[in-house]
Amino acid sequence: MDFALPEPVQQLQGRLRAFMEQHVLPADAEWHRLVAAGSYPLAIVDDLKRKARALGLWNLFLPGLAPDEPGTRLANAEYAPLAEIMGRVSWSSEVFNCNAPDTGNMELLHLFATPEQRTRWLRPLLEGEIRSCFGMTEPDVASSDATNIAATIRRDGDAYVINGRKWFTTNALHPNCRLCIFMGVTDVDGDAHRRHSMVLVPMDAPGVRIVRNLPVMNHVAIEGHCEVVFRDVRVPAANLLGAEGRGFALAQARLGPGRVHHCMRTIGACELALELMCERALGRRAFGRTLADFANIQDWIARARVEIDQARLLVMRAAWTMDQAGNAAARVDVSAIKLVAADLHTRVLDRAIQVFGAMGLTPDTPLADIWTWGRAMHFLDGPDEVHLRTVARHELGLARKRMGSTAAYYRTPAER
Repeated sequence: MDFALPEPVQQLQGRLRAFMEQHVLPADAEWHRLVAAGSYPLAIVDDLKRKARALGLWNLFLPGLAPDEPGTRLANAEYAPLAEIMGRVSWSSEVFNCNAPDTGNMELLHLFATPEQRTRWLRPLLEGEIRSCFGMTEPDVASSDATNIAATIRRDGDAYVINGRKWFTTNALHPNCRLCIFMGVTDVDGDAHRRHSMVLVPMDAPGVRIVRNLPVMNHVAIEGHCEVVFRDVRVPAANLLGAEGRGFALAQARLGPGRVHHCMRTIGACELALELMCERALGRRAFGRTLADFANIQDWIARARVEIDQARLLVMRAAWTMDQAGNAAARVDVSAIKLVAADLHTRVLDRAIQVFGAMGLTPDTPLADIWTWGRAMHFLDGPDEVHLRTVARHELGLARKRMGSTAAYYRTPAER
């Protein structure tokens, strides 16, 4: 594995860092002021999007872009370091048209949409003209097991009728959200992994109702993590994404690259937290010394440094495996990085907040908001327990294949 980036990608990194410093960071305070006032800062984001696109910092996440589709064609391992840079400012991914859940939705449409669906939905998403959401998680079932999803998609002549309740539907309140990719049951009696399908639901379709925006650890996201009710929503049968019964497989195809994106953004946030922690430790005095003089603070800083670097290497290996052998080959690695990144995020942010003292709990630093997202990472894209199970099953499967191979390492009492 060679993670050295080609010269064009290194140049992209430089342009992206410069853009963040020259355009995104100066807009950050105003972005948060408008959000606190309850309005989405569309004018700020749209202005930055125009500038980013003009510099070629656009749709960097999708390796399979067609020649006539806007964006830069990068491998997963080439995009990952760019996602890390974006992760330093929580809202910046949208500026480059690289924000979740749109990235995953664009990947699904890119892989499975019909020509008509690509024209209506994929092209406007790639152009940054609309936003989208993904309706999968439900409040009434354990959605960590996607086969439990109970919302229904019933064929009725030349239409599908949709009923169900979804929640944590990210982006549903974005003023430009026009599309929900909805997952539900089309075959009640079918095999557990072939019962579900996905359909494309316009957000303005009759019967779609946003019930509430769910706070996450008391943090309210302006774009929404929403509970949404779908009641007798009718869409044309042509809105089916892929084939009936393939919803579970589509969901799995969607999650792999997205987890790399999430994890690298987390690493970027952790890098920022470490920088803030170090500066605070050098500038804050207690008991006649700077905080940086205390051994326990030095230990926190050192552990954060090595843990961030370890996590980055593991994520890069997962991205490299995807590029070399496909998403399916990286399935276990993707579960591993999701576990590691969530643990990393909460550990590093917890230490940084502790070094800042009570200020770390306030909006005077970004640490409290960053910590909130890190805690949520233990659930989003699958809870820790599911990913632990995936890694453990893989390891036990390898052990079964080599059963007995460790016999030579045992010694009888007579041999000791």
